[in-house]
Amino acid sequence: MSNVFIAFQKNEETRGIIEAILEDNPAAVANEQPAMVKIDAPDSMTIRRATIEEKMGRAFDLQEMQIHLITLSGHIDETDEEFHLSWKH
Repeated sequence: MSNVFIAFQKNEETRGIIEAILEDNPAAVANEQPAMVKIDAPDSMTIRRATIEEKMGRAFDLQEMQIHLITLSGHIDETDEEFHLSWKH
C-alpha cells in the first residue's frame, strides 16, 4: 500500500477544498504547516466538485484547484465532477 498526496497553499480559498477532501476521504490525514496543507491518503483519493461547492457555498471548477496547488503524488484521472489520485493505472 502506497500513499497518494496533494498539497495546497494554506489560505482562505483552500479551506473549503481541504474540508471537502477530508470529508470525502475518511482515511486521509491532513498535515498543516505554516504555509501549506499536505493531505495523505492510502492508495487513492477522490476530490469531488459537489462537496467543494457545498463547503465553499458557490460554483467551483476543479481546475481552480491548480491555482493553489503546490504538488501531488499519484496518477491523475480527472473529469468535470471528480479529480482522482491513485497508483493504479
